[in-house]
Amino acid sequence: MINEIGHYVLVLALGVGLIVSTLPVIGARRNDRALMDVASLGSVLMFLLVGFSFAALTHAYAVSDFSVRNVWENSHSLMPMLYKLTGVWGNHEGSMLLWLLILVFFSALVAAFGGNLPETLKANVLAVQAWISVAFLLFILLTSNPFLRLERVPAEGQDLNPILQDFGLAIHPPLLYLGYVGFSVCFSFAVAALLEGRIDAAWARWVRPWTLAAWTFLTAGISMGSYWAYYELGWGGWWFWDPVENASFMPWLAGTALLHSALVMEKREALKIWTVLLAIMTFSLSLLGTFLVRSGVLTSVHAFATDPSRGIFILGILTIFIGGAFALFAWRAPSLKAGGLFAPISREGALVLNNLILTVSTATVLIGTLYPLILETLTGEKISVGAPFFNLTFGLLMIPVLIVTPFGPMLAWKRGDLLGAFQRLYVAAAIAALAGLTLWYIENGGPVLAALGIAAGFWLIFGALTDLWYRANFGKLAFGIAFRRLKGLPRSAFGTALAHMGLGITVLGIVIVTTYETETVLEMKQGTVAEAGGYSLTFDGIRHAVGPNFTEDRGHFTVRKAGVEVADVWSSKRLYTARRMPTTEAGILTFGLSQLYVSLGDPMADGGMVVRIWWKPFILCIWGGTLFMMAGGFISLSDRRLRVGAPTRKAKPVRAAMPEAAE
Repeated sequence: MINEIGHYVLVLALGVGLIVSTLPVIGARRNDRALMDVASLGSVLMFLLVGFSFAALTHAYAVSDFSVRNVWENSHSLMPMLYKLTGVWGNHEGSMLLWLLILVFFSALVAAFGGNLPETLKANVLAVQAWISVAFLLFILLTSNPFLRLERVPAEGQDLNPILQDFGLAIHPPLLYLGYVGFSVCFSFAVAALLEGRIDAAWARWVRPWTLAAWTFLTAGISMGSYWAYYELGWGGWWFWDPVENASFMPWLAGTALLHSALVMEKREALKIWTVLLAIMTFSLSLLGTFLVRSGVLTSVHAFATDPSRGIFILGILTIFIGGAFALFAWRAPSLKAGGLFAPISREGALVLNNLILTVSTATVLIGTLYPLILETLTGEKISVGAPFFNLTFGLLMIPVLIVTPFGPMLAWKRGDLLGAFQRLYVAAAIAALAGLTLWYIENGGPVLAALGIAAGFWLIFGALTDLWYRANFGKLAFGIAFRRLKGLPRSAFGTALAHMGLGITVLGIVIVTTYETETVLEMKQGTVAEAGGYSLTFDGIRHAVGPNFTEDRGHFTVRKAGVEVADVWSSKRLYTARRMPTTEAGILTFGLSQLYVSLGDPMADGGMVVRIWWKPFILCIWGGTLFMMAGGFISLSDRRLRVGAPTRKAKPVRAAMPEAAE
């Protein structure tokens, strides 16, 4: 009964969505406040209805109701409760319901916290959100109903994909969807502004917090997904340039550009057209990622096995929203004012350069991802575009970004002094070069490019610290006064510095682990010793174990350094009994920022085991840097100016200017 109600409330949500899609738009055109108020009430109601439907599906998984086809295909009575609950979105139908839930959640947030928005803008934004919600409601109800029943109730389920039976599934998809779907708000703001023909600094001030929130969650989702693949798949890699990995990375790149562009527009009312275009592009790339994952056009460890009809439906959604938005942009953009002027050497100029490089980088990843698909469709020829292409093209494009990033905050708005900025940064440059050479020497040399890459990472870190140093006027004022100035800086200043530091830390991790990691593949028998990263690993043998829904062979290794035992580690090969699918559970030991990674391979005829051992120096910097970026995003979101900076509808036309710290 609960499942039928869950299905029925989705139909009700569709009806509410159709109302919210139309009446507020009419109200905005007629300036009818009663019709416009329907948007807020309807958005909250849609969230409640979809939330109930999601709760109904979660209940079916929790009680192992195998009469529901979706539960039978993706669950098992012996699975731990955590994996039963996370299994709700470990499949196509459930993940689409989660996508929809987050979409209407953001709509409800705009309805609840958009009291300072102009009534017409708010009504149009929520109406556009409802258009998207209606499209995905139709997709779920017509092609991906998670509540379908089975005529005969099986005694047991088919189990969840073993790779997904991990704590990472509880974190990675929700965070990723919060990022993906969060950009829908920016898209809706852009379309609503184009409908009204009004885009100004206030619009950018309203858009920026939503952009920042979506970017932060997407950063967290990509980072968690990378670490999950690293420890769960047993392949020892953290990024594969998989098409679906790229599909999440492209909105992140475009969202980063949008974040910086919105800042320029807010401060200087410049880059209006560019900002609106980026808002449309970012969510369009999110929709493209949805199509790639669920259309069946590519093979990926991330892709859901779906029938072509679903892909055609999503392609239709893609065409309508992306095509419609770009058509509206082409119609309205010529009538928009260009905004403020600025010199090439200025903070605006630095941000424009940053945006151009990020946009070109996004296009590069897009071409590398879609070209094999397009070529196969047109000619039938199959090719693969792998890591060498992306590493070369994307890596070269990122070099100017790494160089320019510390200069941006040092330049003045409108017209800056490049020489003056460099004079402020020469100490940071010297320290970065020294630190880079020192670490390069400690890691026993290597390619010169590695030394430059390490120095670039430190350059970003010390550049961000230098920005805070000069904002607080350390060196010119007494230490106590400067420290009080530092504490009084806007939180967005600390957020920006942390984000740039995080990028530098991630660059350090990428360069060092790529250059200096070692891989050893050998056959090991009981008592065999292998060397990696200055440690010796002794294979102590295999033990058989039985889990709730799997069996496993566990290999035990004793780790010694200079003959002294320092740790031990287990690595295993699991076989999930329901699906008869094997998985590899890697053994990982952490030493500071570095890791020793052990993965069991196949057994040999003579009783030995193939073992893969990696030494990965400074690899934790890759994900540690993303933690800094996330912290920077959340700290910036807590800035009071982002929460109350937008003018209210009842604000007086003339208001005394408040002094504001430099940003």
